[in-house]
Amino acid sequence: MSLRDEIKKLREDFVKGHLLESEVNTDPFKQFELWLGQAVESKVSEVQAMTLCTISPENKPASRIVYLREFENNQFWFYGNYNSRKAKNMETNPNVSLSFFWPDLERQIRIEGKVVKCDPSFSDNYFNNRPRESKIGSWSSNQSSELKSREELENLVAEYTKKFEGKEVPRPDFWGGWVLTADYYEFWQGRKSRLHDRIIYSKENSLWKISRLAP
Repeated sequence: MSLRDEIKKLREDFVKGHLLESEVNTDPFKQFELWLGQAVESKVSEVQAMTLCTISPENKPASRIVYLREFENNQFWFYGNYNSRKAKNMETNPNVSLSFFWPDLERQIRIEGKVVKCDPSFSDNYFNNRPRESKIGSWSSNQSSELKSREELENLVAEYTKKFEGKEVPRPDFWGGWVLTADYYEFWQGRKSRLHDRIIYSKENSLWKISRLAP
C-alpha cells in the first residue's frame, strides 16, 4: 500500500468525553485552567506546546510551535528572539492565535487575541531561570537568519561559551517575551462519527458569550 493510500485510510473515532454548555465554566480562563490541569494530570506529552499563528506584512500566515510559560487572567506568555520572523510579524500585526492539541484527551483549545512585548521584568525572570546552555544558545542564534552551515552556529556557541566563562549570562536585548490577551476561546472535544463538541467564548464589551459551533 502506498503512503498516500495509507494516509487516506487513517481513521480515529473519538469516544473519551463530551462537552456541554451546562457543564463548562462561565469564565473561559477557568475552563482553560481546568483542561490544562487535567492534561498535566494525564501526563500528556509536551502539554505546554502550542501552535502560534502570525500574519506577515504580505498577509501570509505562518505557524510554529512555541511553549506556554506563564498564564494569568486571560493572558498567556511565551518567549523568543525579537529579531525572528514571528517577532517581525507580530510587530506589524498584533492579532495572533494559539492552538493546543492534546490527542490523548481528544481535545483542542484555540485562543485568539492581541499580543504585545511583555514587561522586561518577566523576560529577565524567565531568562535567569533557564539552563545555562539555553542562555548561551540565545546569544548564539540570530533566529530565522540564514546560516552557511551547522558549523557556523557551533562556532558561535563556542565563542559565547568562552565569552561568558565564569560569569553570569545576561539576557540579550534582542531576546524576551510576549503576552497575548485573549478575546476569543474555542474548546473542542472529539466525539464519535466526527460530531465533535465545539464550545466558543467570544467577548462582547466586557462580558463573555458562550455559543456552540457545528462540528
